[in-house]
Amino acid sequence: MTNRLENQTSRRLACARCGTEFSCSLSGPCWCSDEAFRLPMPTDGGDCLCPNCLRKLAQQSTGAGAR
Repeated sequence: MTNRLENQTSRRLACARCGTEFSCSLSGPCWCSDEAFRLPMPTDGGDCLCPNCLRKLAQQSTGAGAR
């Protein structure tokens, strides 16, 4: 049996929040693995966020937690 993810280097996504297109690496570390903020994988059929939206959400979450 072969791993189908090994054959795909990256995929193009549209951000679930703003619609900006970005790449997600399926065969190795994705850009988001370098980010300090982590979100759980979407369970509602949604998909990943672009770098800007993930960072904005991280700032909002950090700011909300500090209050």
